[in-house]
Amino acid sequence: MRRGARERARTARARARARARERARRARARASGRQRRSERARRASERASERASERASERASERDERERASERARARASESERASERAS
Repeated sequence: MRRGARERARTARARARARARERARRARARASGRQRRSERARRASERASERASERASERASERDERERASERARARASESERASERAS
């Protein structure tokens, strides 16, 4: 009777210890997973911001090109106007 109770207590303690160890391991794994996930998220956001800035600079250069082209067209138009005035 006594021995059985002691055995049961020992196995219960061992099981509790194993459960605690397992819980700690799972918590550590979850923490490392969270860290990895946040790292991946940070890297993704950095890449996204880089892509956005690249796209913005591309758009700006395109706008500059368009403006320059329109200026050139305006200059050409005024030149032709002046030429026709001179001709008349």
